[in-house]
Amino acid sequence: MPLVADQVFGSLLEAVLTGRYAPGEKLPGQRALAPDLGVTLSSVREALKRLEQMGLVDVRHGDAMRVRPWREHGGLDVLVHVLFAGGGVDAAVLRDVLDARALMLREVAGLAAERGRPEHAARLAELAAGFAAAGEDRRATALIDLSFFTEVARAADNVVFDLILNAIRGIYLEHLDLVPVTVRAGELAPLYARVAAAVAEGDAATARDAAYELACRQRERVLG
Repeated sequence: MPLVADQVFGSLLEAVLTGRYAPGEKLPGQRALAPDLGVTLSSVREALKRLEQMGLVDVRHGDAMRVRPWREHGGLDVLVHVLFAGGGVDAAVLRDVLDARALMLREVAGLAAERGRPEHAARLAELAAGFAAAGEDRRATALIDLSFFTEVARAADNVVFDLILNAIRGIYLEHLDLVPVTVRAGELAPLYARVAAAVAEGDAATARDAAYELACRQRERVLG
C-alpha cells in the first residue's frame, strides 16, 4: 500500500498537471488541504515539499505556495507522471517521447561512431546478433534494444545524453507491460547490425541514418 504522503503527493501532482490548479494560482493552505484530503498536516507538508523539489510550486516568504507552469519548470522526473496519467499511457505524450528518442538516438549514434572504442563496437555487434536471434520474444527484444542503445550512449561519451536516456530507459523498464511493443527482430535486426557496423567503422553519417531509421520504424509500430 502506498504511504499516505505518497497518496497526497499523487493527488496534488495530478491537480497541478491537469490544470485543476492553474499556473500562478495559489494552492490552498496546509491547514485547509489536510482535512479536505483527510490526512495529517505532516503528510501534506511532505507532499508539498516534493512538489517544490520538482519545481512545480513556488514558495515565497510570507505568501502561499503558487503553482508554476510545469512545462517551463518541470524536469525529467515529471515525464513519467504525465506519460502514465490516469493509470494508462497518454498517447500524445508517448508520441512526444518517441519523437525525442529518435532525434537523440540519431545524434548519439553519430557521436558513438566518432568517439567509440573497439570494446564498444564489439559489444554492439554482440547485441545486434543477440537481437537477430531473439525472434518474436517481446520482452527479450525490448531488453536487448535498451542494452544496445545504452552501449551506443556509452560509446558517445556524452554525460547529458547518458542522463536523458537513463531517464527514458528507467520509465520503460518500470512500465514495460504498459508500453506497446516497439521492436520485432525479423524486420529490424538489419538496422541494429548497420548501426553496430557504422560505429565500428567510424562512419558517423551511416550511424546517424541507421539509428534514426530504426527509431522511426519503432515509432511507427507504436503509433500506427
